[in-house]
Amino acid sequence: MLVTTVIFLLAGLAEIGGGYLIWLWLREGKSIYLGFAGGFGLVLYGIIATFQMFPTFGRVYAAYGGVFIVLSVLWGWGIDRKTPDLYDWIGAVICLVGVSVIIWGPRQ
Repeated sequence: MLVTTVIFLLAGLAEIGGGYLIWLWLREGKSIYLGFAGGFGLVLYGIIATFQMFPTFGRVYAAYGGVFIVLSVLWGWGIDRKTPDLYDWIGAVICLVGVSVIIWGPRQ
């Protein structure tokens, strides 16, 4: 479980960080080098996600989707300084419940 969590966190940081750097480049007029760094982060995200132990691509990405949402709320809070409201937190918890079902649900 620890390995799964660490891989999800690293993938999330690479994806959100990469997307953020591209956002800064295209939306806020920052240096194109931030765009290149963001592109590298997104490629790195794709590579990191392959280290999960799930047997299928779809299940990895479905579970990661919930983690991504929670990390995005935290990123917005920490980096963009936008305090999440009650509904952000409720939505994040719902996503984590979904992730838990995907990861630990009984399989046949």
